[in-house]
Amino acid sequence: MKEKISGKAVLFIVLFIVAGIQLFPLVWLLDFSFASSTEMFTRGILIKPERIRWDNYVKAFWDGHFLLYLKNSLLINVLAVLLVLSISVMAAFACSRMRWKAAPVVRGAILLGMMIPIHATILPNYIIYNTIHLTDTLWAILIPYVAFSLPQGLFLTSGYMDSLPREMEEAAVIDGCGVFRLIALVVTPMLKVPLVTVAIMTYLNNWNEFIMAMTFLSSRTWKTLPFAILEFTGQYRSDYAVQFAVMALSAAPAVLIYIILNKRITKGVTLGAVKG
Repeated sequence: MKEKISGKAVLFIVLFIVAGIQLFPLVWLLDFSFASSTEMFTRGILIKPERIRWDNYVKAFWDGHFLLYLKNSLLINVLAVLLVLSISVMAAFACSRMRWKAAPVVRGAILLGMMIPIHATILPNYIIYNTIHLTDTLWAILIPYVAFSLPQGLFLTSGYMDSLPREMEEAAVIDGCGVFRLIALVVTPMLKVPLVTVAIMTYLNNWNEFIMAMTFLSSRTWKTLPFAILEFTGQYRSDYAVQFAVMALSAAPAVLIYIILNKRITKGVTLGAVKG
């Protein structure tokens, strides 16, 4: 009994340390966001500001064009999520339910995309977009976001779909249901668990992406939220405290979504992996 209690105590201590290491960057970010830029160069990992600088967040919100960049980020991410969900369901249905010889090859080719880092395609994508005049447009950033989120979406939806019985679909076909109506009214509701997971993970993966957006976007028309940090970067001086405030504001939506929907993410990934 004592060994069992001591084992749980050790496990609790280890998990507490790991949780502290994971949460420390957020604590560090908030700490520096309430200080002044001069105080950030004092000794110590964490600092105690002489006074809490709420004006850092005011500057970040107004001078950093926060609302414009937030609108662009929300629009791009929502469109990416909708496209990934739609294509994932149709691709999963085609690979799991329809009988055609190339189905395993197509599924494997799409899933291979999980092994390719999104930033490894920046140069060829830029050449293509520049040739067809797509740079600095919504599509320049939306297409790669959808393309690199699709393999994960297909992996979860097709794995879950393979475990579902076919009787309901067969009954709907007998009643005269067409393919698109079958997918919309019968198949999609049964894929609710993996689709929620795909939506959340697609949103979180693309929310703070910056390198590709920095390469393809040049004007403020479609710039996303991470660009607000650059508004306080100058050639000879940067307002680091306000930059920390911008990062805190940018991270808040993603952190809240993950905290609220963490169980759904874990459940969807587990079911998709086990049942697939």
